[in-house]
Amino acid sequence: MPSLSAAAIRAFLSQSIASLNQNKLRGTLAELALRDYLSNLGFQDRVSPGGWIARGTGRGILPRSTAALFPETVIPNQQYPTDRELPNPAHGLHTICSTFHQSGISGFYCAARIQHVDEPSSLQWHAIQLGLPVQQEYQPLIQAVAPLNFTVRPRRYNFLRYHTDTTTIADAAIPEEFSKEHLRVAFSSHYLTEIFDIDGIFWGQQHTYPIVIEEKTPVPSRDLGPFLELDVGPFVKLAVYAAKRGNLHHLYVVREIDNEQDRNLMDWRFITFDHLAQFASRARPAAEPGLSGSRSSLIRVPKSEFQPLNAATLAAL
Repeated sequence: MPSLSAAAIRAFLSQSIASLNQNKLRGTLAELALRDYLSNLGFQDRVSPGGWIARGTGRGILPRSTAALFPETVIPNQQYPTDRELPNPAHGLHTICSTFHQSGISGFYCAARIQHVDEPSSLQWHAIQLGLPVQQEYQPLIQAVAPLNFTVRPRRYNFLRYHTDTTTIADAAIPEEFSKEHLRVAFSSHYLTEIFDIDGIFWGQQHTYPIVIEEKTPVPSRDLGPFLELDVGPFVKLAVYAAKRGNLHHLYVVREIDNEQDRNLMDWRFITFDHLAQFASRARPAAEPGLSGSRSSLIRVPKSEFQPLNAATLAAL
């Protein structure tokens, strides 16, 4: 029966990922750790899986064509036959995508079918649009997003051209990382897009909160007291959400660690984007590469402006 082994999945990732650095690896593990933490607090049905925001490129296209893509997590050695009954997306994801729809973002859940054993190229994504008043049906991915009028890529681009060592990616992170990467390649191979990852979406009592997650240790300061240095890239990502209308609010989540070497968990903290924008100030350039591998600018925010992320504060969102 059609399935993918862990070795086949890693081989695909070695071709799709341009490079790996410690920050990217830590970010991936932090996403998994946050979902585990929220599940342990009883909020597993109110947080989405990771995914992508894809925006069309080209004159006059960027503001109109925006899609949120959430992949099913493909588990190594699990069977995904071409005639399988595709899963019903979680209720919380329906609600999240409804908010996205109101904000001009079309949300899709993408499920996998595999034709041949250990051949990632035979994995086909089928997508169902969520957040609409009328129940939709699964369609092949490209067919499902066709009404958004993304620009079709005029010539083939080889997204699988790398030879990256993926042995440093933890086994626990491989299924989700592969599912996201395979979906990105499948979508970008057909359409011209600007695409950036979704760490997760939290469904609160009144609002929907796109999440950005980083792992940080506090830095002492005479004028601010302890503060957290945050990469400017995720800050810009939240600004994209903030530009959309609707009840999208935004959470910047920090996995606070004791030091850069041992990286033991001290606490989970968060700040809303509105609050973050009020208290952010410019910091020096990053001392080490960011998630993309390049050195990024930093902003700093007093640690005192972050709230603890626990059952009480989550219930109040």
